[in-house]
Amino acid sequence: MADKNNLLLLFDRPTEPIFMEKGKAAVFDVPDKFLTDRYRPISTEVQSRFGEKAEQRIPVREISIPDLRVPMSLARDAQFSLFIPAHRRIAGRLIDIFMGVRSIDDLQSVAVFARDRVNPYLFNYALSVALLHRPDTKGLDLPSFAQNFPDKFVDSRVFRQVREEATVVPDGSRMPITIPRDYTASDLEPEHRLWYFREDLGINLHHWHWHLVYPFEAGDRAVVNKDRRGELFYYMHQQVVARYNLERFSNNLARVVRFNNLREPIAEGYFPKMDSLVSSRAWPPRFEDTKLSDLNRELDQINLDVSDMERWRDRIFEAISQGFATDESGNRVPLDNAGGIDILGNIMESSIISPNRSLYGDFHNMGHVFISYSHDPDHRHLESFGVMGDSATAMRDPVFYRWHAYIDDIFQEHKIRLPPYTLPELDYDGVTVTGIQVSPEGGQANVLQTFWQQSDVDLSRGMDFVPRGNVFARFTHLQHTPFTYTINVNNDSGAQRFGTVRIFLGPKRDERRQGMLFKDQRLLMVELDKFIVALNPGQNTIRRRSTESSVTIPFERTFRNLDENRPAAGSADELEFNFCGCGWPNHMLIPKGLPEGLECELFVMVSNYDQDRVEQELVGTCSDAASYCGVRDRLYPDRRPMGYPFDRLSRAGADRLVNFLTPNMSIVDVVVRHDNRVVPRAA
Repeated sequence: MADKNNLLLLFDRPTEPIFMEKGKAAVFDVPDKFLTDRYRPISTEVQSRFGEKAEQRIPVREISIPDLRVPMSLARDAQFSLFIPAHRRIAGRLIDIFMGVRSIDDLQSVAVFARDRVNPYLFNYALSVALLHRPDTKGLDLPSFAQNFPDKFVDSRVFRQVREEATVVPDGSRMPITIPRDYTASDLEPEHRLWYFREDLGINLHHWHWHLVYPFEAGDRAVVNKDRRGELFYYMHQQVVARYNLERFSNNLARVVRFNNLREPIAEGYFPKMDSLVSSRAWPPRFEDTKLSDLNRELDQINLDVSDMERWRDRIFEAISQGFATDESGNRVPLDNAGGIDILGNIMESSIISPNRSLYGDFHNMGHVFISYSHDPDHRHLESFGVMGDSATAMRDPVFYRWHAYIDDIFQEHKIRLPPYTLPELDYDGVTVTGIQVSPEGGQANVLQTFWQQSDVDLSRGMDFVPRGNVFARFTHLQHTPFTYTINVNNDSGAQRFGTVRIFLGPKRDERRQGMLFKDQRLLMVELDKFIVALNPGQNTIRRRSTESSVTIPFERTFRNLDENRPAAGSADELEFNFCGCGWPNHMLIPKGLPEGLECELFVMVSNYDQDRVEQELVGTCSDAASYCGVRDRLYPDRRPMGYPFDRLSRAGADRLVNFLTPNMSIVDVVVRHDNRVVPRAA
């Protein structure tokens, strides 16, 4: 039987033929019939030449291959976008093929055959989704997308230097190639102050991986229809916009302006400075004041008008105002307190579990498509989509946040119609939070410190047709000093109780330096952590490190080389090593802040675990970043609405956060101070 770990080698060097070395020194022994037309006539020559120094030979069984005509309909050198409906259908078909084969052996054969015939981006996506969802491959650890396709994350000038370094300097003596700190624009562009957030590798990898865990389309409905999927789409993106606004405050900029008029020019331009290593084409820019136009792109099977988008939007607003959506049979689907946001999320994102795609359309995804084709709407210049068209690159563009601010605005239209939480729904009888302190390592209490850090990422897995061996790029990213929460909680009930600790950070003042009303501040509250505690009778002191956050995954998990220091196969350590890579990067847990300090309020609540609890086992699953990513194969591990208690307007008389508090909540003033120094990452 084939070793399932060998499937991961299929991600290496994505445009090199399958018979060339993969990983450290592994070669697939491919049946002649599986080779492409170019290499079949010289199969003996190429297979022996590239297998000479192989330390591992992987036999591939010859089997009958399912019909690949649909997956092969996307050109090998084309860009691939999950937002384009035709591409989604093609990907869905390939996912079905990979999910449908019976054994690891057959999957290896089909994947080897498909690899050199289908588009590399499409292949990577479909195989990744299949490996995450097949029962026999779920434990596999997917390699970082940034390592396989560095062209989606890195300044294109770096690749010439990387090729030179790899060709001239032997492995082991190579120097990291430094990616410039802010290469996409100058200080003349105010939006460029946020380059470190929008162009961060970890943030863009999180967005890509989230859409991998929550695909739009697949023949097996269970792959798409995960617990509270629509609500998670709402919440994860709502939190991204909240975080972005905190970064804007950290750079003396106002909150992001919604892109709510589809006929208004997009004021911001964006010039990505990236080339595709697959298509050898540059990512197209968008100039200032570009307008959206009706789309007629025959190649992508898209023929849509801006008015179609407006019609879908109006129908969604109508459903919200009526309090129900209409399914394909004409039945009412209530948008109620409990499941309304989940249904609305499935309508807005428009996956196959939308109750009525023909009525409500494909609003969120096609917004990405209209923006990403605004430079060439009718394909007259044969240009591909801009960065907004790809989940791995969309967050680089300032308009991503404007679009999602509007998407969130529509969700909030539903949320503000829900009744405010009552005091009994917020309070935890007998439990009082009596004090909070945040202590950075070696720093001042309640003063969080940020700085710049330089780290290396290995690009060798994605560098086709260059000599073997590691080749590193060095990039600069935001980092903070690790800190510890100390929370004092009094339990007067006389018995042990369990509670859920919910920690949020929000700005104390708005962009005009004025105090904030609850209705505005709640939309800027960023979840930092959520965890369960046992409360003994009397006084309890809870300590929790920032690195344990339920929102983030550690730096090493986002970027590390999966071949190094791998524990023995089948050991308990290997189970620990295997994780899912979905999660906000820990180095971006808190905003940059200001040199003089960004004034924030840290909010802590201990809610009643009996009302939060979801009955299920969480053993052996990936739950590190459960707040944004859910838990693999399980229910979302919190019964409350996502974002509780800030997902609704406040009760009467609680117009500010301080008036909103119940005894089981508390706030403390915190300052986020930025030190403009660069620190190399410790080895």
